[in-house]
Amino acid sequence: MQNKFLLLGIALFSLTACKTTTLQVANVQTQKNISINKELKDDEDFAKFIEPYTQKLNKEMNQKISYTKVNLTKEGDNSNLGNLLADYTFDGADVWTKANLNKNVDAALINIGGIRTTIGKGDILLKNVFEVMPFENEVIIVKMKGSDLQGLFDYYAKTQVNNPVSHLYIETNNGQLTKTLINGKEVNPNQDYYIATSDYLALGGDNMKFFSKGESISTGIKLRDLFIDYFKKNAEINPKDEVRLNFIGKK
Repeated sequence: MQNKFLLLGIALFSLTACKTTTLQVANVQTQKNISINKELKDDEDFAKFIEPYTQKLNKEMNQKISYTKVNLTKEGDNSNLGNLLADYTFDGADVWTKANLNKNVDAALINIGGIRTTIGKGDILLKNVFEVMPFENEVIIVKMKGSDLQGLFDYYAKTQVNNPVSHLYIETNNGQLTKTLINGKEVNPNQDYYIATSDYLALGGDNMKFFSKGESISTGIKLRDLFIDYFKKNAEINPKDEVRLNFIGKK
């Protein structure tokens, strides 16, 4: 009987404790909505103020930094733009790694989703690179044991996604790995490998959890700045037509 009264008391206390206080709005003032359309006039004073900066920015963004005879696209498992940017990532990271770690970069990996658009044939302008890579991603070197690279290969076998690579060859047949090479050689499970990628992927972006087994080393280099530098170094772009991801029987 005492237990029943105790339970009843707890229930009544809970109902009382959970009671909310009614709030009343004292004063409500409606404001006029401003419709944003073509009839909305520009602020002329503000437009005049920013005009010099706008002209300077447009001049800089429209400067030619390179040229391509072909369209640079992100289509297909081995897209020419994907391969090109993966190679630029490898080359730039390799220079930094040699200078700062006294090591060589063994491969590079970027994500196709980070390449936001394509570049049409003709002059390549600075603004084109900003359109392709609008993010402030940093180049990261991930030091990994050869045995841990199996996670990288398994990721590609499972996803069959065309995330661009450099100095890697991954072959699958109906979703099963049949051949994996790094720098043209089979992986030594006991060797340390240095993989260049972005901070986004190094932190597990796009579900690349295999990078967590490695040691991430910051370079301080922005991917977009790296791409701009390499476009400027090459007066004409000649992307490699090379099979690096070979998904046989891909559905």
